[in-house]
Amino acid sequence: MTPEPQRLQYLEAMGLTAWVSRYRLPNALPTPECEWAPPAPEAAAAAPGERLHALLDEAAQAQVATPREAPAEPEPSQRPPAGPGKARALLGDMVPTTEAEPAPEAVAARPVQRAGEALRFTLQVACLDGRWLILLPQEAAPGAIEVRLLRHVLQAAGVVPEQMPAFEAFRWPQVEGLPVEAPVEEAREGLQAFLAGRRRRGWVPERLLVFGNDAVLDELLALVEAHCPLLALPAWQGPALESLAGSAEAKRALWPRMAGWRQAWEAGHAPD
Repeated sequence: MTPEPQRLQYLEAMGLTAWVSRYRLPNALPTPECEWAPPAPEAAAAAPGERLHALLDEAAQAQVATPREAPAEPEPSQRPPAGPGKARALLGDMVPTTEAEPAPEAVAARPVQRAGEALRFTLQVACLDGRWLILLPQEAAPGAIEVRLLRHVLQAAGVVPEQMPAFEAFRWPQVEGLPVEAPVEEAREGLQAFLAGRRRRGWVPERLLVFGNDAVLDELLALVEAHCPLLALPAWQGPALESLAGSAEAKRALWPRMAGWRQAWEAGHAPD
């Protein structure tokens, strides 16, 4: 059974507003309790970074106030866990620390994703006439030059939608501070929930087009032989629109890769 915080996060990804009652009506069953305590009515909601800083400060005060026994001599291969100072450095609040900096090769060997942390990514999403899904792995919406280039690329391939769609951003996680058990699976379910919510707008994707490369998105989609198992769609991935806009050679190399788009668009199915 999905915990209440995760359920609310998926509903938000779908664009649905969840309502939780504040008062119990006469003869009504009690509302199931959530996994967090409700904030005080007069307290203003703090930003995620501020809440994390406050938790770090409380943890540091608790360590100072609580006497601890002398720890046993650690094994040479063991390394003490990172404290609040390390977390503040990750947040950009650079607090001086005596911890030695790791060697460059050690940094390169670290995995990008840490256990218990949510995957973080931002996508710009659009759907051509509700049929062909377009994903741009980038923070900002495409500019006028990129949109015009996309329209020309589609026209050159024989794909002419009734109108160019507007891009909308999808960011993960939708809610900060939630416990994470399976980062990749939860992010995949969040993306699926987002697309399921867009079905109310008439989105029924037949094909996936990805312009650009991103390590996190590549892990989520896991494209294999021009197919996306996550979305059960035939898929195509090419260079980012920004790269295409600045390179005539990239445009020429793109042309043969669009073979068959016209037939697929007109027939309503993806090319082999």
